[in-house]
Amino acid sequence: MMKDWEYGVLEDAVNKGSSNISLNKVKDDEGEYPLFSAKGLNKTISFFHQEKEYLAIIKDGAGIGRVSKHPAKSSVVATMQYLIPKDGFDIGFIQYFLNGIDFQKHRKGSTIPHVYFKDYKSEPFPLLELTQQKQIVKIVDQAFTAIDKAKNNAKQNLLNAKQLFESYLQNVFENKGEDWVEKTLGEVCENIFAGGDKPKEYSKLKTDKLNIPIYANAVKLRGLYGFTNIARVTKPSVTISARGSGTGHTELRKEHFLPIVRLIVVIPNSDLINLEFLKHIIDSLVIVRSGSAIPQLTVPVIKKYQVSFPPIQQQQKIVKKLNALQAQTKKLEIIYEQKIADLEELKKSILQKAFSGALT
Repeated sequence: MMKDWEYGVLEDAVNKGSSNISLNKVKDDEGEYPLFSAKGLNKTISFFHQEKEYLAIIKDGAGIGRVSKHPAKSSVVATMQYLIPKDGFDIGFIQYFLNGIDFQKHRKGSTIPHVYFKDYKSEPFPLLELTQQKQIVKIVDQAFTAIDKAKNNAKQNLLNAKQLFESYLQNVFENKGEDWVEKTLGEVCENIFAGGDKPKEYSKLKTDKLNIPIYANAVKLRGLYGFTNIARVTKPSVTISARGSGTGHTELRKEHFLPIVRLIVVIPNSDLINLEFLKHIIDSLVIVRSGSAIPQLTVPVIKKYQVSFPPIQQQQKIVKKLNALQAQTKKLEIIYEQKIADLEELKKSILQKAFSGALT
């Protein structure tokens, strides 16, 4: 705290307000007034709760503690709460203050998290003159604008790095030589099958030699069901996530393992297809997913995919080039991801300084 600043608490600067609007109740309501949810503008309805500009905080569910500013004559849904500036307090100053609070320390509930105004209303709040508040907001605005520009540049560079490898990968399979042949995945693989067992079926195993990993949807299980003594796959393979948001994700598997739910295993004929080349082939495919609510892949669909490939020696050369480019791409991704993280930390540092008096 700035020793010569006067401090009160957050409740001195804002009034809280509650919403009773559920999306189900207004699904048929139409009008001109915006209704906001945690994801932003949801729809327009025939009424509004707030006459003036206000802040809102997500109080229930995912994203708790995220604060947003909303226009006059609008409303938010019931999983959010109104925070309305009192006279003499700048809305931007309050928003920056709230953005600097670690709301996780006020979190309640495990399954559905909540934050309650009664728990964070006593956060120490600087009681500054309105002109001083606006001066701090101006300084922070300028700093954040520059940081956001740098973040956008880093995000674009990160996207460009990822697209560089994807473009090169597509180019490899679009510019085939005369010695390339075309077959289905089913024809060039020794076996393609789905892991259909469930982890609970292995809970009865009682042995000290459980050292074979169990994979579900390309993820190694942890804890009680993480290992078994049954190896259904003993040859190098490619696994494909077959259901859910990660559908189509591939991994190389060179260890013995047991595949279970939501996972397709592809074992290549090593005389025809290099293992890593096979993974690059699958990654280059435009995977068609069935199911609208929950996307999924099936073994018959995978087997029918047409793939092109050169002789095995040429595959190995292509793999070497692709792996080298992929390694360079990963390095760039790490650099840009770290830069984005550092810029976020810089924002937090600026907010900390702003409300400790270090910016004025």
